[in-house]
Amino acid sequence: MRSSSWQQKELAFLILYAVVFYAIVIRRSLQLSRDHYSKLYGLRPGWISHRFNDVSDAQWRNFRGNLPILTMVFGIFTVVACMFRALYCLKAKGMSIVWLLISMAYLSYLHGACVIFILAIASANFLLVKICGRTKYFSFVLWVFNLSFLLCNRIYEGYLFSSFGQSWAYLDNFRGTFRWHICFNFVALRMISFGYDYHWADQYNRFDQKERGVPNDRFSFPIYLCYLVYAPLYIAGPIISFNAFASQLETPQKNYSSRGVAWYGLRWLFSFFLMELMSHFFYYNAFSISGVWKQLSPMDIFIIGYGVLNFMWLKFFLIWRYFRFWSLINGIEAPENMPRCVNNCYNLESFWKNWHASFNKWLVRYVYIPLGGAQKKLLNVWVIFTFVAIWHDLEWKLLSWAWLTCLFFIPEMLVKSTANAFQVKGAFGRFVLRELRAVSGAVTITCLMVANLVGFVIGPSGINWLVSEFLHKEALPILGGMFVSFYVGTKLMFHISDAKQRRD
Repeated sequence: MRSSSWQQKELAFLILYAVVFYAIVIRRSLQLSRDHYSKLYGLRPGWISHRFNDVSDAQWRNFRGNLPILTMVFGIFTVVACMFRALYCLKAKGMSIVWLLISMAYLSYLHGACVIFILAIASANFLLVKICGRTKYFSFVLWVFNLSFLLCNRIYEGYLFSSFGQSWAYLDNFRGTFRWHICFNFVALRMISFGYDYHWADQYNRFDQKERGVPNDRFSFPIYLCYLVYAPLYIAGPIISFNAFASQLETPQKNYSSRGVAWYGLRWLFSFFLMELMSHFFYYNAFSISGVWKQLSPMDIFIIGYGVLNFMWLKFFLIWRYFRFWSLINGIEAPENMPRCVNNCYNLESFWKNWHASFNKWLVRYVYIPLGGAQKKLLNVWVIFTFVAIWHDLEWKLLSWAWLTCLFFIPEMLVKSTANAFQVKGAFGRFVLRELRAVSGAVTITCLMVANLVGFVIGPSGINWLVSEFLHKEALPILGGMFVSFYVGTKLMFHISDAKQRRD
């Protein structure tokens, strides 16, 4: 009873602190945006309260600008696919042909003649899987093949047709509206997924219990190619395994009713409006790309870094859920990428499980477990995050972000393994453990902030500057205030977790 009363008082204090914290952050963010907007790049006239809109992020700007045409195109695709399925009672093979034709029309608009490169690499991968798929050296061959093309695609920027002979040079005038080698990153993940699912076809212990197995005839070239270029998930995912895709192509998903899918779409519209409000009033990303953050105080740098992280979360939330929504309408349920808010994660493991969640599941299934899983966890994280950085782009700042994240992972794993080795007894022991977990969470969030500042705001060259700014005498109170705020935030997450457990 006494413990429950204390927790209620603690929760009241934590909520009050959070309200004050966000009031300060919002007020200061508005002031920074108002005072420095004339120095920022990427602001455009907006539609809310005659304010400028922050469209400095190229990915968000392109997605937002193309939303009307994307929605119209996917609406037409959906009508055509559903009509053919209903009229001819099509199953996996039939629907793969329908979606393959639809998707190839889509890719032809996006990439023009460069579709030839995608089809050539995909065909070579299919032959490699069919020839070597049941051999003991298959994993090595599959990874060398796909990593080689990931790197070459970036290095040669999608290749020129003229490099294969002057008779092909005229095709360089028809390269479409979207660089094919950017989208190919997702295609490569699907090619690896197809390869491993074929390799493991007779090893049922390799698959999730909820996953429906697919017969060998589903590993055909039309279904494989349909999986690689399936229009609703082609540009940005979420990533789905070949087995899950092929089984739902045969029998559409039943986890979401028509009403559930409609509610999913309405929630997306509400989230889109939140993003519009955020980008009209808080110019976080414009600060990060304009270099104005160098002129700010440590407190303001923290606010900008925190804002950029939230902006990125909401941006990817909207992009991934938009494409997942269209996939759901067409009967294919892909994993949810953002099942939990970025402000409700207090350790690195839960953060990555709830950020690009479908990619995390892909990495666990096709990289982490084949490398030895938990038995070699300390080594595996270096391999995985290096691959993730290279997969995103060939940039030193991304490698710096990846290796910093790995460094921060090590103490978290050591603390977890140590905590699991001890059995806590008594109320006092549980209290001490909870406080230690809260402190650990605050340290982790701080490390996560630093890693993302380096990876997406200041770059590796700004590390020394960041350290010098935050460790001089005047900035130490700010650093302490940040740590206390993260500690309070972690304790608040504990209460949210406890409430969910009581409800379940």
